[in-house]
Amino acid sequence: MKLILTNEVTNLGSPGDIVEVKDGYGRNFLLPRNFAIRWSKGAAKQVESIKAARAAHAIHDLEEAKSIKGNLEASPINVPVRAGAGGRLFGAVTVADIAEALVASGAKVDKRRIEVGNPIKSLGAHTVSVRVHPEVSAQVKPTWSPPSSPLTGRHR
Repeated sequence: MKLILTNEVTNLGSPGDIVEVKDGYGRNFLLPRNFAIRWSKGAAKQVESIKAARAAHAIHDLEEAKSIKGNLEASPINVPVRAGAGGRLFGAVTVADIAEALVASGAKVDKRRIEVGNPIKSLGAHTVSVRVHPEVSAQVKPTWSPPSSPLTGRHR
């Protein structure tokens, strides 16, 4: 099945790329989530507008990407989360939680550019990869700690 990507899909391509995928993957995953549209001659004309929009949002300069990487890696990020007595979190930390913590620390990061290796289910520092540019990736270490106020969560 021939598709035009509308969003970035890991290990497949960027918005505006024309890709050939298996029918089931396209029909059951990419199309329902609006990650892609079916390829046609009319839709192929939209590729230029998608690529122009992508270029407007992308970080153009490699030097700018490296400076953003330096800022992300240098700034300490401490996030309060609820955890049990053994240090295990109630649930796992999601990519949206990480993006929210990075935005709160002053970095403008899209959650689709954050990659977490294994699910984060315990307190402490964990390494998270943030793709700033196609050639530059920052390794950020947010620290998950219990909240300082004992009255967070459920009150009795």
